[in-house]
Amino acid sequence: MANYRVGRVRQEIMREVNRILLREAKDPRIEGVTITDVDLTGDLQQATIFYSTLSDKAGQRQKTEAGLKAVTGLVRSELGKVLKLYKTPEIRFERDRSVDYGNRIDQLLNQIHQKDQAE
Repeated sequence: MANYRVGRVRQEIMREVNRILLREAKDPRIEGVTITDVDLTGDLQQATIFYSTLSDKAGQRQKTEAGLKAVTGLVRSELGKVLKLYKTPEIRFERDRSVDYGNRIDQLLNQIHQKDQAE
């Protein structure tokens, strides 16, 4: 039963954080941020929010990270208003590395495909 509740709260956090970042956060550094997943502890006290960006430049990633760090308080406050929990979870934003990993695999597959066509 507890796993079911964690899953529901996880989905609700993902939906609400996307909404908050799109509509309420006015920081230009977080434009183009997509929430990909939320990792929530079993006691619902800590949430790691995974995000991806459209840009793969290191400078832009640092700006996005700083922007997300700046709006963390706003996001947590808005989550507290929407979620019906005893305590709003502490949140932490972390870049989703699975997107980069998938892009790297695509590059490798394309290289193999190009070598096969050249032969």
